[in-house]
Amino acid sequence: MKIGRIIKSISGEYTIVCDNEKIICKPRGLFRYQGMSPKVGDIVSLNEKTRSIMEIKPRKNDLVRPFMSNIDKAFAVFSVKEPDLNLNLLDRMLAIFEFNDIETIIVFTKLDLLDNKDEYLKVKKYYQNLGYSIYESSRDVLPVDLLKEVDDNICVLTGQSGVGKSTLLNGFDQSLDLKTSEISQALGRGKHTTRHIELIPLAKGYLADTPGFGMVSFDDMDVLSLSQAFREFFLASKKCKYGQCLHINEPNCEVKNLLEKKEILESRYKNYLLFVKEIEEKERKGRK
Repeated sequence: MKIGRIIKSISGEYTIVCDNEKIICKPRGLFRYQGMSPKVGDIVSLNEKTRSIMEIKPRKNDLVRPFMSNIDKAFAVFSVKEPDLNLNLLDRMLAIFEFNDIETIIVFTKLDLLDNKDEYLKVKKYYQNLGYSIYESSRDVLPVDLLKEVDDNICVLTGQSGVGKSTLLNGFDQSLDLKTSEISQALGRGKHTTRHIELIPLAKGYLADTPGFGMVSFDDMDVLSLSQAFREFFLASKKCKYGQCLHINEPNCEVKNLLEKKEILESRYKNYLLFVKEIEEKERKGRK
C-alpha cells in the first residue's frame, strides 16, 4: 500500500501524487455502498498494482462546493466591478470557511474599473478590521505577494464566474495557460471556463482553481454556528444578556447595539438575517 494525495478529479478518475509520482486510480466499489466519494485534497491509501483507492484517511475539513477536503486556505476572489461586488456571497463564504476552520484571504479584483473608490475603501477597511488579509488586483497590477500565502499549504481560489480567478493564476505562472473569458454582457456574468477541480503545484504548495459558482450552502451549520462564524458577532456576544444570543429579537443584544452605533456594517447584519432564514427553512424541510 502507498499513501498519497488526490490532486485531480475528472470523469471518475483520480490523479494521486505519491512519492513525487503521479498515479491515476479509481475508487473501490465499496465506497459507493458507504456513501463516500474521494475528493481532491484527500489523503488516500492505494493499491498501485490494481490502480485502486483503498482507503480515504480522516479529513481536516470537508466541503461540498468546492468539492474538496483538507483545505488550509481559501482565496475568496471578488471583483469590485463587472460583476459588481457581491457582499452577500462574500459574507456567505466567510461564514462557511470560518465554520470549517479554513483561513480566508480576500482578493478584490478589477480595481481599475472603479470610478469612485470611497464605498469600496469603507468596505475594505471593515473586513481588514475583522482580521482578514486583503489583496488587490487590477488590469496592470497583480498581487504577486499572494504567492507567499500558498507556501506549504493546500489552497483554493474561489468566487463567481468572471471575477478573474484564472487570470490571477495565469499571472502567477504563465505556463499554466488556463482558459479565460470576457464577461458576457448579455448575462452580466462570466462564462464557466474551469471544467474540473485540480490542485496545481505553485510556489511551495498547491492551489486549486475551482469552477465558478454563485451560491454555496450552509451544510451542517445551525443558526448558533452561523452567529459564531461572524467574527465580530462572536466577540460582541460576550456582552449580550443571553449566553447563546442569536442577535435577532433578544433584549440587551450587544450586536444590535453596535449596529445602531454603525460599528457593524449594515450589509453584514442584513446578510446574517437572510442566512438565518435560509438555515431555518432548511431545518423545517428536514423535519418534514
